[in-house]
Amino acid sequence: MRAGLAVILLWAGFALSWIAAMAWSRETAARVPFRKEIAYRIVLVVGGIVFLIPAHGDYDSPLRLWFLPFQAVWPAVAAIGLGFAFSWWARIWLGPLWSGQVTTKTDHRVVDTGPYGIVRHPIYTGILLAVYATMALKGTVPGVAAAAIITLGLWMKARLEEGWLAEQLGADAYTDYRRRVPMLLPFGPKSA
Repeated sequence: MRAGLAVILLWAGFALSWIAAMAWSRETAARVPFRKEIAYRIVLVVGGIVFLIPAHGDYDSPLRLWFLPFQAVWPAVAAIGLGFAFSWWARIWLGPLWSGQVTTKTDHRVVDTGPYGIVRHPIYTGILLAVYATMALKGTVPGVAAAAIITLGLWMKARLEEGWLAEQLGADAYTDYRRRVPMLLPFGPKSA
């Protein structure tokens, strides 16, 4: 199998499995108004569109920044798989409290064990690992731009979620969690 095909299959498999699992969620108790979500959604859509720009055929293009050496190609593909596995671990660990939007579910609580004891937003961390590994494989200006835009969008969503959860679940409980666990990067700043 070629690495490019493996990357496409990993991304497609992740997307399809994630969509299929959307039904596994508790009833929503409260939701952030859509007007507060629109900014991060626009950023993520723009990032996703730029991310879809293919890198093949750009061998002599001014948009090409680098080529990964052959020895690094399959480790980068493995990093994509690792990122998706980390996201799925977090999704399964969160269970029916998960939502694609910024919400609180019936009987919502701060989850601070498993992957949520490593970073506060492990689903985003795993996706970002997959995005950056894909960017490394692409080696193009659009790939770098997309990774930066997607990072910004996920950071914006994470900040909105944190404010919402602190409001809904109690500032003390969530502030304590923020003091103990970094936001997106293991060993990163804790209350960013």
